[in-house]
Amino acid sequence: MNLKIENINKTFMNDKVELKVLEDINLEVQEGEFVCLLGPSGCGKSTILSIIGGFLKCEEGQVLLNNKVVTKPGIDRAFVFQNYALFPWKTVKENVVFPMKQQKICKEEREKKLEELLNISDLKGKEKLFPHQLSGGMKQRVAVIRALACNPQVLLMDEPLGAVDFQMRQNLQEELENIWIKKKITAIMVTHDVDEAVYMSDRVIVMSRDKGKILKDLKINLSRPRDRKAKDYEDYKEELTNILSKCYANA
Repeated sequence: MNLKIENINKTFMNDKVELKVLEDINLEVQEGEFVCLLGPSGCGKSTILSIIGGFLKCEEGQVLLNNKVVTKPGIDRAFVFQNYALFPWKTVKENVVFPMKQQKICKEEREKKLEELLNISDLKGKEKLFPHQLSGGMKQRVAVIRALACNPQVLLMDEPLGAVDFQMRQNLQEELENIWIKKKITAIMVTHDVDEAVYMSDRVIVMSRDKGKILKDLKINLSRPRDRKAKDYEDYKEELTNILSKCYANA
């Protein structure tokens, strides 16, 4: 698997005024990498993710997945939203099985895949529960395994932990990391949280409000699971914080 973003340009119209959000953005993501897009609000993080997902078109440039141009959404790219987007009238099982039914996967294969996903997410025994009966952490895990149900090549996540408090967020980061380690799927996640970026990522892409300019492509050379109290961990956080501070100062 290889994902390339080549010379992406994206402009939005705001009250008949053109606002260029992304200009000449280039990025490459390798198979099995966990990449975080980090930056202040309005820097184009979610826009890039939506373009990769095929939900937005760019005026110039292209996204290539395995050397094929991305023009629309597809099952090779799965999306996890901040609000989980679970069907409230469906059980955990029905939510996870839904995309497999849409792809006309046979019942035997669906059941086999469901069993695997429930096991890696520690949701075994929760199949018959509805979303309103689940904790925030469980909802997040259901959203992730539903996204993984059709074996996508890339998992795209737009601040999936942005709506929870600090302690819950750290717990969910660990749960999400556990699922990712078991599947080792290529993942791209939008975040504005420095600690989250260091904890989750193999690479952190720092973007600025200046048309999405990439300020830093930082490789995180830390073993997993990560020790948040380790000096190397704190050093990465400090480096990213300093980059973002300059970004805000120049905004």
